[in-house]
Amino acid sequence: MQAKPIKNLVIVGGGTAGWMTAAALAAVLKGRYSITLVESDEIGIVGVGEATIPMIQLFNKIVGIDENDFVRATQGSFKLGIEFVNWGQLGDRYTHGFGRFGQDLWTVRFEQYWLKMAALGRAAPLEAYSITRMAAKANKFMPPRHDLGNSPLGDIAYAYHFDASLYAKYLRRLSEERGVTRVEGKIRQVLQREGDGHVSAVELDSGTRVEGELFIDCSGFRGLLIEQALQTGYEDWTHWLPCDRALAVPCESVPQLTPYTRSTAHRAGWQWRIPLQHRTGNGHVYCSRHVSDDEAAATLLANLDAPALAEPRLIPFRTGMRKLGWNRNVVAIGLASGFLEPLESTSIHLIQASIQRLIDFFPDSGFSDADIAEFNRQNRFEFESVRDFIILHYHLNQRSDSAFWQACAAMEIPASLKRKIELYKTRGRIVRFDNELFSEVAWLQVMQGQNLIPEAYHPLADLPGDAETASYLDSVRQVIAKCVDVMPEHGGYIAQHCSAARS
Repeated sequence: MQAKPIKNLVIVGGGTAGWMTAAALAAVLKGRYSITLVESDEIGIVGVGEATIPMIQLFNKIVGIDENDFVRATQGSFKLGIEFVNWGQLGDRYTHGFGRFGQDLWTVRFEQYWLKMAALGRAAPLEAYSITRMAAKANKFMPPRHDLGNSPLGDIAYAYHFDASLYAKYLRRLSEERGVTRVEGKIRQVLQREGDGHVSAVELDSGTRVEGELFIDCSGFRGLLIEQALQTGYEDWTHWLPCDRALAVPCESVPQLTPYTRSTAHRAGWQWRIPLQHRTGNGHVYCSRHVSDDEAAATLLANLDAPALAEPRLIPFRTGMRKLGWNRNVVAIGLASGFLEPLESTSIHLIQASIQRLIDFFPDSGFSDADIAEFNRQNRFEFESVRDFIILHYHLNQRSDSAFWQACAAMEIPASLKRKIELYKTRGRIVRFDNELFSEVAWLQVMQGQNLIPEAYHPLADLPGDAETASYLDSVRQVIAKCVDVMPEHGGYIAQHCSAARS
């Protein structure tokens, strides 16, 4: 009843996408399949995806990575959320923290009680009810203590910052230890099978042929297999996300190692700041129709915490996705599958999600059309839902200082996002569609942080009395404050558990 199993998997391209794919498949397939990764040292990688979201902990668990060893090897730090500066109005500042707010109470979600009491002037700022936001503000960090039961200290969600090039090297070592074969060389030709057009082999400049039955394209923006060979097509989203260039530059590290990423909006884009043990990663994502490369570089360099360690590196891009993530016997992962700017640190997550989908729909030699179609449906939904969340940040701005921000506020947005905004504007309702990546708490923090105030709250938030609700909110706030007080300082935690060797 089962078609013949495939035997040979070929990954084209290394970097974060290629070696994450190799490490995960090596761990899951346990030596039953041949895995070959082809890459060339002559071809550079983008390598600026240094911030992650909590889902990466699941990937590390599947691959069998020890956290302290991994953080040490990648010069990493811990991340409790992203601080957004100047995204609503100039001078505004809020954090999108990981994890939940408060604790469940009675009938409706926590934020409904908070919305009611905030309107009455009887609630603290939203951040006071989140342990990750308050810990980030205090520069504190510790992993959750699961032995503490219902305490906020037992429910700390976090992710990582790390050096992407070191991460790829770390995963390469693990992969090769588990049987992955690396082949060095540039690909000069992609060979396709007569009849169905499946890729049968890649031929290197040396004349070597690497044959396979399933090919995974991790060749970056080029899309060597998915686009250049199979001509899959690309769906352009720059009418919603007009930024088309990034400049990346590292600078010297600063004494205080903060447990959060920072995103600061500028005149025609935004700047990231990612703290690592040995340096700070920085970049400026911008729209070239509104600001020149030289102006963007000047803005970036003027807003560094410390002296730059290199010249800014230019990365042109086009926001969007391949029309098919899986075409014939080629699966695109990473930048080969599409690009969404890393405003919410989703680049590495999208790699991880694609790998998991490939495992879920892992093919035999029959390459089921139904399986491939479902993979592509889920892939599209993931990209579109992340796209909407990123558009939200741009569209909700109230800035009047530049044509770029005014255009973002006025633009027509996808119907799926418009529905989310309308639900929140009327009664503060947040609906999570089809297990999308970003939770209700994530949408809440961005909408509230960028000054989208609901007209009313859920009517069932009136079931408990005002005094009871106010007492509940106050107890949550006090417990979180006490928990943050006992947490160690972020840099101190790293120094004790996972400090990297200084070069």
